[in-house]
Amino acid sequence: MFRSTPLNRLAERLRRFRPARQLLPSKNRGNLLRPSAVWTEAVSTAQLAVEPVWRVVRAQWLRFVWPVLSIVSVLGWSILAGSILLWVVGQSFGWQEAKAAAIAAFVLFVIAVGFVLGRSSYGVVLDLTRTRVAVGDNAVGSIAVSNTSARPLLPAALELPVGAATAIFHLPRMKPAQVHEDLFTIPTARRAVIVVGPVRSVRADPLHLLRRQVLWTDPEDLYVHPRTVALAGSAAGFIRDLEGMPTTDLSSADVSFHALRDYVPGDDRRHIHWKTTARTNKLMVRQFEETRRAHLAISLSINTDEYGSEHEFEMAISAAASIGRQAIREQRELDVLTQKGPLRCETGRNMLDDMTRIVGAPMRKTAVDLARNLADKVPNASVVFFIVGSQVTPAQLRSAAASVPAGVRSLAIRLQPGAAPSRANIADLTVLTLGDLSDLAIVLRKAAA
Repeated sequence: MFRSTPLNRLAERLRRFRPARQLLPSKNRGNLLRPSAVWTEAVSTAQLAVEPVWRVVRAQWLRFVWPVLSIVSVLGWSILAGSILLWVVGQSFGWQEAKAAAIAAFVLFVIAVGFVLGRSSYGVVLDLTRTRVAVGDNAVGSIAVSNTSARPLLPAALELPVGAATAIFHLPRMKPAQVHEDLFTIPTARRAVIVVGPVRSVRADPLHLLRRQVLWTDPEDLYVHPRTVALAGSAAGFIRDLEGMPTTDLSSADVSFHALRDYVPGDDRRHIHWKTTARTNKLMVRQFEETRRAHLAISLSINTDEYGSEHEFEMAISAAASIGRQAIREQRELDVLTQKGPLRCETGRNMLDDMTRIVGAPMRKTAVDLARNLADKVPNASVVFFIVGSQVTPAQLRSAAASVPAGVRSLAIRLQPGAAPSRANIADLTVLTLGDLSDLAIVLRKAAA
């Protein structure tokens, strides 16, 4: 027998440990020994551990620290940094003038703090008479401010952002429970969605080193709809038949009688014409012309390369809005499609809201591409309007009309400011030239003639 020595005992332990390591696949052993894998796992673990802490720190920063630091304006930070720099320079070189300037700048900063301290207690009500107006109509609103504290409040200023501009309202000294009201008017020279508010009170020092503002209301959207014209009577140029527009397709059950034919097994017995059956001694049934209700589809091109000016582009949107509004008023089915997708047409309000949000831009898709897309998106349309600019050529209009299915009435309204209203035909397409929005009823009446 071998004598047990420390060296023999160590060799025995190594032999026992080696099979346990062999249980791991070779690729896993390589990963365990690869420094990059260990480092990646360590970084991922550290990220998972730090992320909750970072969220807490960020939330506390935004809640407590940032509201204090945001009060200081750019000029305030410059004055504060300048005072520190002057003090360091004066202390380093022994310049008493620099130290005096540093102290003066710091005193100005401290005095500015006194102007923004304190708390105001206001009750502010922002009231827009109408949140939807048309271009050219004035939007009227009011701000009612009340002192909800038990002490008088010093004169202050309220700011009301209106789009990119800001209106300032000066408040007098207000006693407890006193109410001060101001009226304002928002000009609406162009189609837009104007964000009004929030109303904020501002405290600032005379040099505007510090500026403290408190928000009192939520912002409101003011929709400036495109200008529209009324299309009364037959000026709309739509099919007026209450039962729909007769087509050449025949149907076994409808309201527009066409002719009699022999009975075929499966026909509805209610449509058997008994007098003719008794005379001819064979079953005869009524045959009808298939009818459909007018389903309008409007193809509105928003490619600004196809328009000669911004005014022409706005006229196109107004023309489409006028036709769509008339169709909704007559309870017609309506679809409006642009290069950026369809618009909501459930109600006139939704349609005008979406048209207010339209932003034109140069793009690859032309009016012809939009017409082809319209044929796929609205296959059941009975009347199609193409609203295009003056830069669209007759050849393009001919290509757009070629994409319309047979049996669908198609009209193109070509905007050309200053031109006389006229009508022309390109194959089966009726082209209407519109020079002024007020002439829309006239050109549609020409199309209906």
